[in-house]
Amino acid sequence: MIRKIFRFILKAILAFFVLSICSVVFFRFVPIPYTPLMFIRLYDQVKEDKPLTLKHKWVPMEDISVNLQKAVIASEDGTFIQHNGFDFKAIKKAMKNNEKGKKIKGGSTISQQTAKNVFLWPGRSYIRKGFEAYFTVLIELIWPKERILEVYLNSIEMGDGIYGAQAASEYWYKKDAKNLSPREAAGIAVILPSPRRYKANNSGPYINSRKNTITRYVNNFGPLKFKEEPKEGKKKK
Repeated sequence: MIRKIFRFILKAILAFFVLSICSVVFFRFVPIPYTPLMFIRLYDQVKEDKPLTLKHKWVPMEDISVNLQKAVIASEDGTFIQHNGFDFKAIKKAMKNNEKGKKIKGGSTISQQTAKNVFLWPGRSYIRKGFEAYFTVLIELIWPKERILEVYLNSIEMGDGIYGAQAASEYWYKKDAKNLSPREAAGIAVILPSPRRYKANNSGPYINSRKNTITRYVNNFGPLKFKEEPKEGKKKK
């Protein structure tokens, strides 16, 4: 009996690794139609007797304004281009703040948020965080940075029942995602920590102040480069 249980557990673990790796490889090339969070929100809407709302439209990276790409990096993960999935300085800072009894923050990078949104469920348990770390490593190994950001911008919650840059742009500004101005992009980026609470337009003083800050970052960001330039003095063979 013990051997049977051991073999079953071993097969289950092996199946998980195979399925997870295949899923990450598959979504390296294929648009992600829905995420677990979308279904959870639909369930919540049914439970609370609210109208069912799910607006989501996948668009390629070239149809997402570079202003929004810069805005979410400036707002959510300033070292996104440089790190390998984890910002250990941000994690350490978040842990210190949490120990002091301040508002709980996770220090999650865009890569971690993407892993959570696409493959997992929301929550703060150590088990879920462990799976998040595992999938973060996978997508950083298998997906280029452009793909991680593309998936993030197409999957993240950007309003109540609103998911992805295109749906958010249409909902908040009545335009396509590729036409967002720096100020409009900042409006969407600033609400990401709590997209069902805040509004991207007609915002209050706090959100407007944050918009001003992110807009300045976007305007001063410079070219968005995902690949390192060859170091000076090194020649390609």
